[in-house]
Amino acid sequence: MTIPVPDLHGRVAIVTGASRGIGKAFAEALGRAGCTVVCAAKSEHEKEGLPGTIHMTADSISSSGGKALAVRCNVRHEEEVQALVAKTLEVYGRVDILVNNAGALWWRGVEETPSRRFDLLLDVNLRGPFLLAQSVMKSMKDQGDGGHIVNLAPPFDPRMMPGKTPYMISKFGMTMLTYGLAGELHPHNIAVNNLWPATAIESQATINHQLGQPENWRTTDILCDSLFALLNAPMGSITGRDLIDEDWLTECGVTDLAPYSCVPGGELLYIHGEKAIQQWKDRAGSIRG
Repeated sequence: MTIPVPDLHGRVAIVTGASRGIGKAFAEALGRAGCTVVCAAKSEHEKEGLPGTIHMTADSISSSGGKALAVRCNVRHEEEVQALVAKTLEVYGRVDILVNNAGALWWRGVEETPSRRFDLLLDVNLRGPFLLAQSVMKSMKDQGDGGHIVNLAPPFDPRMMPGKTPYMISKFGMTMLTYGLAGELHPHNIAVNNLWPATAIESQATINHQLGQPENWRTTDILCDSLFALLNAPMGSITGRDLIDEDWLTECGVTDLAPYSCVPGGELLYIHGEKAIQQWKDRAGSIRG
């Protein structure tokens, strides 16, 4: 089966990191579902190695018949986060979906990580999502009809830390944020979940950081369909969960994941689970369970 596209007309979503890659794919997918999308990121102008801007994403949605607004936001700065949410409420009057997708990638060990890089990881991957969730909570509560916060964060698995310890500290912090928020917001019918890919996904991040080749990647469609499967569920019925794309889609009835591979029959690079543990042993050294 395929995941049906939810009807999100009348809903408003904020997607961070929406200028390219996974964030752009999320924003465009939500637009196709009828959602009004606020595309947030730092990029207003293209740079070498960093194609795409928030304006290009918003234009893509609008040209396909959707509604979109581009708002520059560096999630490291609290005032810009608050301005992003305020602008969304000023223009559209509500926020129904927050996708905390913006992220800083740095797969190096502690010895190879300067303190300024560690600060960046914590600011973008943990503090930013904290500020965004905090900023949308009141309006989601006041609306009275629930909401969704989706954090791009992995299930807690300390075996994945060696060789990527600073990065995983920041992402596991985001994971803990999800668990806590799910309990705090459940009485208000606001669902909070983690969504994470089992394998490397084709994006500018995987290209720039040389995380494999196309035969090792899946397309962003697998994450977009995973998001759709979540948004198709009754509001608030699924919360506090770690949703791994391939496992979650299988749970939802998808039996063939092959179409999501960038190269048919390629050898996928896993970044979560037992397959990832085996594949990353050589890079990270001995990993103890």
